[in-house]
Amino acid sequence: MSAPAGAHHFCIRHADGTITQHFGMPPAGYLPVQGSPAAAPMPMPVPMQGFSAAAPVPMPAPTIIRAARPSAAPAPMPAPTAVRYGMPAGVPMPMPSQTVIQSGMPAGYGTVTQTAAPRVVRSVAAAPAAAPPSASPLDEIWAQYEEKMLGQGLNDAAIAAFRYNFEVLASGQNTLIPESAIQPVESLPEYDSLDIQPEPNLLASTVVVKLNGGLGTGMGLDKAKSLLPVTQGYTFLDLIAHQCAAMKEMFQADVRFMLMNSFSTSEDTLDALSKYPELGTGPDLEFVQNMAPKVTESDLTPASWPENPAHEWCPPGHGDLYPAMLGSGTLENLLAQGYKYMFVSNSDNLGATMDLKLLTYFAATGAPFMMEVATRTDADKKGGHLAEDAATGGLLLRETAQCPKEDEKEFQNVNKYKFFNTNNLWVDLEALADAFNRSGGALALPVMKNSKTVDPRDKKSTKVIQLETAMGAAISCFEGATAIVIPRSRFAPVKTTNDLFSLRSDAYTLTPDFRIELEASRNGVPPTIKLDDMYKFVDAMDSLIPDGPPSLIDCTKLVVEGPVVFSPDVVIKGEVTIKNESGVSKPVPPGVYADTTLSL
Repeated sequence: MSAPAGAHHFCIRHADGTITQHFGMPPAGYLPVQGSPAAAPMPMPVPMQGFSAAAPVPMPAPTIIRAARPSAAPAPMPAPTAVRYGMPAGVPMPMPSQTVIQSGMPAGYGTVTQTAAPRVVRSVAAAPAAAPPSASPLDEIWAQYEEKMLGQGLNDAAIAAFRYNFEVLASGQNTLIPESAIQPVESLPEYDSLDIQPEPNLLASTVVVKLNGGLGTGMGLDKAKSLLPVTQGYTFLDLIAHQCAAMKEMFQADVRFMLMNSFSTSEDTLDALSKYPELGTGPDLEFVQNMAPKVTESDLTPASWPENPAHEWCPPGHGDLYPAMLGSGTLENLLAQGYKYMFVSNSDNLGATMDLKLLTYFAATGAPFMMEVATRTDADKKGGHLAEDAATGGLLLRETAQCPKEDEKEFQNVNKYKFFNTNNLWVDLEALADAFNRSGGALALPVMKNSKTVDPRDKKSTKVIQLETAMGAAISCFEGATAIVIPRSRFAPVKTTNDLFSLRSDAYTLTPDFRIELEASRNGVPPTIKLDDMYKFVDAMDSLIPDGPPSLIDCTKLVVEGPVVFSPDVVIKGEVTIKNESGVSKPVPPGVYADTTLSL
């Protein structure tokens, strides 16, 4: 991927010693380091410490430009003698800052430290070097992470990505998006109003990607969530495989399909899909997202759990889609094979399939990025929403973890913030490659901090922080990005046992092309389910409905409090609450329960 003609990625050293990164033509009057022309191609960088000289470097090192100053002026800092992950050896961790508008956060409420894609910056000519500063406590902590990640065999891209996230955490930077920084999105184009003729020829240049990195730890799982049985004995993966077959038959064309697995799901997933060889194998079928260390909440050191060291690691969120595609070579390979468009969605959303009408519309807009959004209901009020950046007018995504506590009421105002991200995204791969070029090999996405326990099933285990990014947040990284309102039928996810309880009921139906969608009589509004916390894990929920869930097709809201077991032939209508305060499990007798509270 080459930069546009006449454009260069370069850095400027300021009089105070800070260095900022830029893309474009170096300004007049600025002098290149060591007398080399700013426009000249960079020499091959020296290998990073700890990596082979033959290892590929994804992006060229930026030309370092210093601001012109009197020749007698002292150099602001000593020349570094070695560089690792774009940082001079021995220099404290804080990196040059960039305004957060480029990281998908609104302008005007703080900055974040930006670490670009891993690369080596050559030494800068300067005055005689002073003694290097002594390592700070933060440097010592980072050295532990570096050793841990290198010991796990992680590459420089994974290490650099985590370092950026860790620096945001350690710096105490504000990662929240307050009400004052955003505005509601009043209206958007709607799928049902599109007047467009589908173009099947676009399928030949389109890849369908399913995100399959989740273990569902919040549901007490230690394997891929997509291995859960959903309906009629089919798991998520079974249904996805059948969906792909249905797409090929429907469009009478081959549909390229890939998975982004995680280090935790790859083996189980490939084994489960081995019975569907038509999907592909190896790198034609999957690329694997990076892994990241969990951070001990109390002192920011790497989490340790000798009883099961696997619990010390976590996926870095689905925002890792983009660097994982770049670092694995998937993006380059797809472009070389003539693919231009990507449709990506979660593996647990069985309503999200290739839609030729949407593909044709996306291609016709010329937009680099399009998000499918749905209209928020009361059931969606705690999830992230779409908004406009008050400073730029561009679209952005605000997730729950990014909302200040004092703004939670407005965050949940579904009449004000009308649209939520379904995580069904359309990406122009050429535009993605250009974005990587412009940003020096990295998309700066907002960092989210999630508090967990190192062992997800042991609430007394060490408290940790998992640092994650969201792929939908990239909507603010692309000028001209857009969104479209889709029918609720394209959104049937499973995030909690409440969702799974509902999805297994008769409120949903399995279509001939193996999509799961709400029954038409529900008019796009799912039932609201609130199970007692004792049923938050799948095995506990299964004990609640040994004969299957009750009928929910006419249910508005179901609340279960205390230990109960649903008998066969239970029908829930309207709003129903079932209580058992005895502490001993009791059955819910067969029958119809409508707009009532049942105390057992």
